Amino acid sequence: MDRNLALEMVRVTEAAALNCARLMGMGDANAADQAAVDAMRRALNDMNFDGTVVIGEGERDEAPMLYIGEKVGKGGDLKVDIALDPLEGTNLCATGAPNAISVIAIADQGHFLHAPDIYMDKIAAGPHAIGVIDITKSPTQNLQELARRKECKVQDLTAIILDRDRHKELIREVRETGARIKLIMDGDVSAAISTCEPESGVDILFGIGGAPEGVLAAAALRCLGGDFQGRLKPRNDQETQRAKKMGVEDIHRVFKLEDLASGHVMFAATGVTNGDYLKGVRYFGGGAHTHSMVMRSQSKTIRYIEATHHFESKPHYH
Repeated sequence: MDRNLALEMVRVTEAAALNCARLMGMGDANAADQAAVDAMRRALNDMNFDGTVVIGEGERDEAPMLYIGEKVGKGGDLKVDIALDPLEGTNLCATGAPNAISVIAIADQGHFLHAPDIYMDKIAAGPHAIGVIDITKSPTQNLQELARRKECKVQDLTAIILDRDRHKELIREVRETGARIKLIMDGDVSAAISTCEPESGVDILFGIGGAPEGVLAAAALRCLGGDFQGRLKPRNDQETQRAKKMGVEDIHRVFKLEDLASGHVMFAATGVTNGDYLKGVRYFGGGAHTHSMVMRSQSKTIRYIEATHHFESKPHYH
C-alpha cells in the first residue's frame, strides 16, 4: 500500500470527528454515532481504492451503517480491508467524558481477523511487554512479570479496566496485588493505545470488551510496537455459531497480535473529546481545530497532526 494512503486516512477520521463532536454532551449517543458514520462513509467513498469493511458497526441485518461486508471507495486496483469505529466511545461523546475518538485501520485484503460482534477477553501492553503478557495466566502473574521486566514494583504499575459488573473479580484481584487501577466507562481501543503512551501513566489493559474493538486495538499496537492477546467469549450457542460462520474454527483459541492484524497495517485516529493522548475537537467562529495520530506498522512512524478546518470550504460541517 502507498504510504501516502495513511495521510488520506486522517481526512476520514477528521471528518467523522468534526461531524459528531457538535453533539458532545447532548446526551444522545445514537445521534452522535450516526453523525460520525455519515461523515466517515462520505469520506471513504471519496478515496481511490476498492475497500471492504471487515470490522464495522455490526452485521448487515443488525446495523444500517458501515456494516461488515460493505463496499466503500471509488474502486480501482488497490483492494483493501478496513476496520473502523466512526465513534469509539459513543457514551463518552454523549456525556462529554474524555477519550472519545474516531478510528480506522487499513490493511491488504485478508490481513484482519473477521471478528464476530461478540465479546473478547483482552490483555494489552506497550513495547516493554513484548513476550511478557500471557492471557492464559492470571492478572497477578501478568503484573508480576511486567514489574520484573520494567524493573519496578507491582505497586508502581497501573492497569486500565472497563468498569463493568463482569469485572468485579478481576478488579478485586488487581487491587490485591497492590497495582493501581484506572477504571473507564467506555473506549477500550483508546485504552489499549494508552498502554503505549508513556505520558498516559497506563501500563496494562485487562478485561472483556468487544471483539471488533480487539482487532482495531491490535492494528494500533502493531504500529506502536506494543503487544496484545485476545480470546473470544461467546455468551451462548448462537454467538459461538456466529463466530464459526465467520471462520473461527477454535472458539478457545488465543489470538496473538499478528493473528488479529497482519501484514502492512495503517491506523489513524482523531480525538472527539479531550483524552490521554489526543485533544478533542475545538470550535471557533467559522471552523475548528482537530488533533489526530496516524501510524504505519511497516515503518513504525507515528505522526501527530494538528489541523485547522474552515467550514466555508467544508459545507458538510456548517
